[in-house]
Amino acid sequence: MASIGQDDPFLEAQADVLSTLNTTRSLYSSYVRIRSLASSASSPELAQARSELEATLQDLSSDLQDLVDSVKAIESDPFRYGVNISEVSRRRKLVEDVDIEVEDMRKELKKVANSQKRDEVHGSTLPPPSAFDPDGPEGDDYEAFEQQRQVEIMHEQDEALDGVFKTVGNLRQQANDMGRELEEQHVMLDEVDNLADRVGGKLQTGIKKVGWVIKKNEDTMSSCCIGVLIFVLILLLVLVIIL
Repeated sequence: MASIGQDDPFLEAQADVLSTLNTTRSLYSSYVRIRSLASSASSPELAQARSELEATLQDLSSDLQDLVDSVKAIESDPFRYGVNISEVSRRRKLVEDVDIEVEDMRKELKKVANSQKRDEVHGSTLPPPSAFDPDGPEGDDYEAFEQQRQVEIMHEQDEALDGVFKTVGNLRQQANDMGRELEEQHVMLDEVDNLADRVGGKLQTGIKKVGWVIKKNEDTMSSCCIGVLIFVLILLLVLVIIL
């Protein structure tokens, strides 16, 4: 693909158009915002924003004309500037898009200007001050509506508070139940500890007695008797634990 020549007239014109276009877009957005907030079409702030936008649009139109002339010059002999056909089409499309955007801005300005002229001819379109009289019948209806709305909001808040109170009550009841269960389990653990202490004491006493019998009886017959006694003692201890 052929490279774009350094003496291409489109490049400088394109840079100017894009720079001015960005400025114009910013001014147009500011103008639309001010127009939506202005209480009157003759507002000084709105008039200033409109004047700045119109001046910038005029500059943009001049730069755009230079861009159009450069495109026409390149279209007559694109290979002289090292530009292929697809690049020429892209440039023509850029010119058309910018021109459409500029025209849309101009139409919006004309529409607002026409609306302002109609207001000056026919007078203000604002309703008369009596329409805002709070003592009139419409004011009474609005006041009644506001009171009804306040009552509904208070009722909804009361219902929400009742739900919160019920939830807190349920949580408190659950906490009380858990406390009682913990106390009961603590009592049961104390009883188990006492029982284990008694059984341990009895077992130690039995072991001491068995040891004393073993020392006193060293022969085989005595050993058999001792074994039987140990068995009986263990059986008795098991029965005591179970019972």
